Amino acid sequence: MSRNTARNPRRSYDESDVRIRPGKGSRPRTKTRPAHSDAETAMVVSVDRGRWGCVLDGDPDRRLVTMRARELGRTPIVVGDRVGVVGDLSGRPDTLARIVRVEDRTTVLRRTADDNDPYERIVVANADRLLIVTALADPPPRTGFVERALAAAYAGGLTPVLCLTKSDLAAPDEFAANFADLDLPVVTAGRDDDLDAVWAILDGHLTALIGHSGVGKSTLVNRLVPDADRATGIVSGVGKGRHTSTQSVALPLPGRTPESAPRGWVVDTPGIRSFGLAHVTPDQIIDAFDDLRDAIDDCPRGCTHVGPPADPECALDALTGASHRRAMAVRELLVSVGSSPSPDESPQLD
Repeated sequence: MSRNTARNPRRSYDESDVRIRPGKGSRPRTKTRPAHSDAETAMVVSVDRGRWGCVLDGDPDRRLVTMRARELGRTPIVVGDRVGVVGDLSGRPDTLARIVRVEDRTTVLRRTADDNDPYERIVVANADRLLIVTALADPPPRTGFVERALAAAYAGGLTPVLCLTKSDLAAPDEFAANFADLDLPVVTAGRDDDLDAVWAILDGHLTALIGHSGVGKSTLVNRLVPDADRATGIVSGVGKGRHTSTQSVALPLPGRTPESAPRGWVVDTPGIRSFGLAHVTPDQIIDAFDDLRDAIDDCPRGCTHVGPPADPECALDALTGASHRRAMAVRELLVSVGSSPSPDESPQLD
């Protein structure tokens, strides 16, 4: 500032007083993003601190280590996502490709830290099935755990299946009867059971597995994928760390012959300490059942579908036969997940 300016602070400035600093900001910016029409399709199989393990075209032998392209910003990318990748797609050691696109998800398994947490965490994307692994004894089964897992599956568009382990310690019928009216498929996977029924559920699908600690989920994974430990190391070796108990990982189910393609994928989902349902609404659960979805069109505005006295005009009460039994089972589910879970019923997963 000149001496005259200091004496007269009201002096006006002309263009000669303005100094332009070269460098940042001098180059025009654009919001135009590259189309990446040559991007190849891959599936995310692991996530590890800013690096994503992917397989091209769902082929377990075509593995890549990738990073998120700058134009994606903070777009969340999770196991099961279908993505577009560019760059070095050779998969050789020390190479790094880029994820430039995340395709629309067909299903999403979400959770929150608790039932009052507004922040949703995506556990897995695009899974067809949710295998809810529950022991029949040691530890004893909890209906609350299954109910909350069912609510998350219905809301996210996944088909839930109840998988009962440790059938050598207790019979499955009594516990499975709690969910009979929901038409919930039930399979057993005790140590003495063959896995034919489980394979029929998993074959050709992307299936997420959840279960309490100690229910035998890891044992089941190792029976389905005999080299699961080695496969976990491969899909998780993405350059900046290794798979830990806080991360999900997708494992290819072995084909019928060594030369055949995988029969599907299982997503082991360890490290989840709670399964809050703050994101789930009653209508999302009911939408999983065609007959109930049509019925609630006649419900009054704001109906929560839990019945009298809260909802004396709920249209579910007018149903008959199997639809009425299913509606009442769904209503019990709504009431159960709408209340705070006890510590032994809120899923504390491996």
